[in-house]
Amino acid sequence: MDRNLIILLCVASYMVFCILVGLWAMRRTKSTSDFFMAGRSLGTIVTGVAIFSSTMSGFGFVGGPGLIYRMGMSSFWIVLSTPIGFILAYYLIAKRIRMLGELRNCVSLPDVAEVRYKSKSVRLLVAVAILAGVVPYLATQIKAMAFVLKSIFMSNDLPGQDSIVICVIISSAVLVFYCVTGGIIASVYTDLFQGIVMVVVAILVFITALGAVDGGISGMVQTLQRDDPESAAPWGTLGMLGCLSWFFIFTFGVLGQPHLVTKMMMTKKVGDFRSSLPITLIGFGLTALLWISIGLAIRSLVLSGDVTTLDKADNAAFTFLNTYADPVLAGLAFAGLFAAVMSTADGFLNIGAAAIVHDIPKAISGKSLPHELRWARIITVLLAVFSAICALVSPDLIGILGTYGWGVFSAALVPVVAFGLSWKRAHPLAAVLSIVISLIINSVAFGFQLAGVRIPYGVSPGTLALLASLVAFIGFSLLLKPKKLDQDVEAVFDI
Repeated sequence: MDRNLIILLCVASYMVFCILVGLWAMRRTKSTSDFFMAGRSLGTIVTGVAIFSSTMSGFGFVGGPGLIYRMGMSSFWIVLSTPIGFILAYYLIAKRIRMLGELRNCVSLPDVAEVRYKSKSVRLLVAVAILAGVVPYLATQIKAMAFVLKSIFMSNDLPGQDSIVICVIISSAVLVFYCVTGGIIASVYTDLFQGIVMVVVAILVFITALGAVDGGISGMVQTLQRDDPESAAPWGTLGMLGCLSWFFIFTFGVLGQPHLVTKMMMTKKVGDFRSSLPITLIGFGLTALLWISIGLAIRSLVLSGDVTTLDKADNAAFTFLNTYADPVLAGLAFAGLFAAVMSTADGFLNIGAAAIVHDIPKAISGKSLPHELRWARIITVLLAVFSAICALVSPDLIGILGTYGWGVFSAALVPVVAFGLSWKRAHPLAAVLSIVISLIINSVAFGFQLAGVRIPYGVSPGTLALLASLVAFIGFSLLLKPKKLDQDVEAVFDI
């Protein structure tokens, strides 16, 4: 059978699988709690896999190799820092957020924020911050899907191969159906499937990459050194300050990623996180092999003249898989990528819809919209359409767009969530000010990015915003008189 046809069939089969999962999950989605929280019924394995696979999504499978191709070793600092962030998130957040969620029947992160701070203003700003980060991050996922689909269409000479717009429409249509029918239930159970596929594919691709370049990893690094010693150095072409800023934002940023943190509220038991953490760490470590191996291999092959120079760095994964991987492995890899992107995008659509339908109305009027489940599905469609438009007009690399979305979440939510759930003295006004400061800095930085202006030394805008919001949060909490916690909330802190 033709290689390109095999890849097409694998991806088409996965899309059919998504539709079936959506229909199955729709039968289990009877309430808002089911749509946003999966009825708090996730087991240890599902939770552990869902958290790492939501992180290693289109950003990791497409953007990661693209970053290595463009910047050399710089993005290794993201791979090194993220597992540290997982450990911090599990030990600082998981237990308390799960207990508060059950005590007060919270179905979203802004719900938890209002319970913790007794402030509707904090709830509102957390919801606004989530929306501000959801759109660029969701655009990242849609763009990754469109790139993959366009590559497959071109390989099979199918209609639409010359139009990224058609690929975005097709990808978004499947995504919307899957999300609207099944909500978060469809997402987390597809996470389980995609996590297994991603691990197997990453290991096989890593072995394939080692065989594609003489000398394996050592040969790849030596090739990079001969071309540009800086790219093969520990800091890559981004430089020391840029890499350290990434290390900082991805270590602490995990604690503020709402699509990850909210999954910690969905477990059956409070203590399940102890068993889920090793699954998350092992799964992320194994899937990161794909990020590293493809990025290094394709850069080495281009430098040695075996592969023509890429038009776009984001094409690194597609070029390698189409050229060097066994057709079945390439098909599974593309299907795994779609799985990664689809479930992560579902998570973003879910928390975005919750912010619009549940949290912002509650913060303003004290109650959510009537017929909440119906409105959640309508808003999911509208949010997907808007994010797809943003994906089409954004000129940035998928990896860079992903780091921007990550930075927005990190700067706004790490102080309020991670510090707020660990420090009794954290003050509601400090939470409000820290979120406002982070959103202003990130908005200004985004404007500069659109104008082509970059922060010197490659420093991430999200890092500056997170540092500023942390200083504001801690400083104002120390200056202001502590607020008394509700008795049940204080009991959670004391456990």
